[in-house]
Amino acid sequence: MPRIERSAKVVWDGNVARGGGHITGETGAFSELPYTLASRLGNPEGKTSPEELLAAAHAGCLTTSLGSELARDNTPAGHLEVRCTIVMDEVPGEGHQIVGADVTVLAEVEGASHEALADAVRRADEGCPFSTLLKKAGAEVRVSLA
Repeated sequence: MPRIERSAKVVWDGNVARGGGHITGETGAFSELPYTLASRLGNPEGKTSPEELLAAAHAGCLTTSLGSELARDNTPAGHLEVRCTIVMDEVPGEGHQIVGADVTVLAEVEGASHEALADAVRRADEGCPFSTLLKKAGAEVRVSLA
């Protein structure tokens, strides 16, 4: 696989407490997604956050990893839904840190037993670069099959 590079840009105006920013993907797939510190820590009020974007990236990565594992098993997915929740919490002496990711997989796969599907999910987690990144950073990654 070739080296992959993707970029995003954040523009922020004002101080951190009362200011606000926008996140834009270089590809144009998303543009000027608004976020503020208040919406990041409290009620999102329709704005995103770096944690939500990490959750989306992790869910997307695990979904493609699972699709590859299922294809390798000759049981291609009919329908996959992957939900990821990133958990950030206060770590004594370190401030707020990403401490976990809870991932739930709902899969409709014709011809795959529950055991075979669970094994494919396990392998997908092991092969997902975002799962690996979070685990190496000390976060607990929990992946379950719905």
